[in-house]
Amino acid sequence: MRPRQNLQLARIFGIRVGVSASWFVVLFIMIYWLATEYFPAILGDGTNSTTYLVAVGAALGYFASLVLHELGHALMARRLGIPVAGIDLWFLGGMSYMRREPETASEELKIAAAGPAVTLALCAIFVGAGALLTSGGRYAELAVTSGTATTTPLVALVGWLGLINVLLLVFNIVPAFPLDGGRIARAVIWLRTGDRNRATRASGRSGQAFALLVGLLGVWDFANGAVFGALTLVLAYFLYQAASQAVVAGALGSRIKDMTVSDIMDREPVTVPAQTTLLEAQEQFFLRYRWPWFAVVDPARHFLGVVRRQRVESEIAAGRPALPVVDVLEEDMPVRIGEEEPLESLLGSEGLGRLGAMVAVDSEGVLQGVVTLAQVRRALRPAT
Repeated sequence: MRPRQNLQLARIFGIRVGVSASWFVVLFIMIYWLATEYFPAILGDGTNSTTYLVAVGAALGYFASLVLHELGHALMARRLGIPVAGIDLWFLGGMSYMRREPETASEELKIAAAGPAVTLALCAIFVGAGALLTSGGRYAELAVTSGTATTTPLVALVGWLGLINVLLLVFNIVPAFPLDGGRIARAVIWLRTGDRNRATRASGRSGQAFALLVGLLGVWDFANGAVFGALTLVLAYFLYQAASQAVVAGALGSRIKDMTVSDIMDREPVTVPAQTTLLEAQEQFFLRYRWPWFAVVDPARHFLGVVRRQRVESEIAAGRPALPVVDVLEEDMPVRIGEEEPLESLLGSEGLGRLGAMVAVDSEGVLQGVVTLAQVRRALRPAT
């Protein structure tokens, strides 16, 4: 899946971590709630600068825990040979974007379980640290606002991080798609039945039911004036949408499971020879067809990469019109797919959504065709 266009926060182990606009909204609301309601009850000294500093640290610590959780998924995927496009923090959660879906139930299970495993480790660290700081006796009391217990800012912060990671772990292991527990359940069903689509439908339906329960909780909270009532309703909406998409994808996958890329691709696509100059490419291809990119091939039709219109125009403007297109290829563009790959794999590919088409090659890397998003839609129309 392709990561959204957002603000990059950092790169960790070479993986881009970004945030959407909703992250800033939730960060502000969380800091305000922690500073005015949660920590004053624990610190016992009202709202002051120390309370706000602890609230900021607690909110950032929560999102740092989410990043570590998603890094668990991402690093496991990369270890299994699945490229990772990035991590996106949004609303109350996060998402790791992989450039392809897991191909086996074992891969799915390992990737899905890696995130909760990291969160479990964080729970052990913070609970253990809290127990040491409070000599073990009062940690559980200080981690929850009781209105009677007071403590130091450090213990309050550690208590919050332990509590929120426990809640995050419990929430994530619920067997409902798209939560990690739902993905684990899908992997188990897939492993036992050998049918990924059946597993996807089952976990998607459980996700729909869970989203409705979260929605009812949100209505209750909203009616009683809880700060996070409206946010819970929005979360339920997103959960239901994702679960519903899984149900549709599972049903659709069952209908197209015997179709391959070669069944729908254009076997005579327009391609650019490798030694074509940039000026020739502009005049004979880009100005004529008005496409944003073309596949470039050598004399034996081996697929070499992609040449993009923006790059051609910038090189010509820089005074290099005689350069061959092979010198300005975008070789890392995710547009290559095997012609015998199932159509299902094509639907989950990053390049189809990002670039609108994929280049189909045989086992020798020879270009056999191009499949566009429009062709995929026409192929799916009878099934849907």
